[in-house]
Amino acid sequence: MKRTYTFLLLAVCTSPLYAQNYRQIHDKAIVVDSHNDILTTAADKKVSFDQNLKGATHSDLARWKQGGVDVEIFSIWCDGTYGTGKAFAHANRQIDTLYAVARRNPDKMTIVTNSRMLKKAVSEQKLAAMIGVEGGHMIEDRLDYLDSLYKRGARYLTLTWNNSTSWATSAMDEHGITALGEDSGKAIPPKKGLTPFGKELVQHMNQLGMMVDVSHVGEQTFWDVINTSTKPIIASHSCVYNICPVFRNLKDDQIKAIGKNRGVIQLNFFSGFLDSAFFTRNKAFALRHKAERDSILKTVTDPFFADNYLFQKYPEEVKALRPPLSLLLDHLDYIVRLIGVDYVGLGSDFDGINSAPQQLDDVTSFPLITQELVNRGYSKKDITKMLGGNFLRVLKENER
Repeated sequence: MKRTYTFLLLAVCTSPLYAQNYRQIHDKAIVVDSHNDILTTAADKKVSFDQNLKGATHSDLARWKQGGVDVEIFSIWCDGTYGTGKAFAHANRQIDTLYAVARRNPDKMTIVTNSRMLKKAVSEQKLAAMIGVEGGHMIEDRLDYLDSLYKRGARYLTLTWNNSTSWATSAMDEHGITALGEDSGKAIPPKKGLTPFGKELVQHMNQLGMMVDVSHVGEQTFWDVINTSTKPIIASHSCVYNICPVFRNLKDDQIKAIGKNRGVIQLNFFSGFLDSAFFTRNKAFALRHKAERDSILKTVTDPFFADNYLFQKYPEEVKALRPPLSLLLDHLDYIVRLIGVDYVGLGSDFDGINSAPQQLDDVTSFPLITQELVNRGYSKKDITKMLGGNFLRVLKENER
């Protein structure tokens, strides 16, 4: 009897009816991706994301539609070398680009700044485009610059990128390491966390209705935010430390604190934040191509660009570096077991990462995540929450 039941279950799970079921759930849900870096990638490659960029990027306007992505939050980003007089201007140029693409494609996308506008865009089958600013250095220590970015549509601020600001320490600096987990050679800041100005800024964001994003921030900064914010916070693109112990991931006490805060953790798709063995495999790949990599590093300042070039040149080798899709779902399951289904979502980091799990090749792959959620026994109601409902709840609670 048990064998017969197993056979019938397998037959159902591989039938066209089953496939239709997960796709229907995906298509009816409001699917939110809380972090995408296509604006930076498109600028670097001198292309526009309303063009067909298949094979060149993870994202473009047509492929979001194919992947059933309803809400995309566009990351406004520059690194810490953009100092006073440059960072805020760069942020505005990226926002200008987003508005320009939206104006060219009014039937396909619209920029939204609240939950009401978002739902209207989705009902009209347009991509609801939102803005998130990744790195507090872009406000250049000025609250009026924060206000300006809010007026232009920014609805979250990632308090730090890998670089600290004068008012908040980053995870990288608090640990004194590089992006690859190696010693940065920099002194660890003597005073960690938020300064009085940093706490004032968080309170000001609460008043504006702008979500506080704790991805990239140091642990002390995280706890200072938890003790300061009166609104639910987000981690726009972070994973679980207990599965993959890297500086950017959240420890159990942090995950529990976000649940108590009624915030949401949006899972990052980067292989190195999902699989603790990825960097070992990646280093072996770099050693195999050391001469070529060293040659490239003579012409670029950031190792990411050298690695990205090599990743594109040797795709078959790179494919073997990628962890299985199931590992992303393991991070999701872990959070659900710890704090429940109401506090987790998806923040891909597509076009800001050079490796994602197997099968997650670009934004058209989002339905595969829904399929895996169905496979793991989650209900339609819970899947709808995790695909976007949880993020929308936090957005609404910040608007009040």
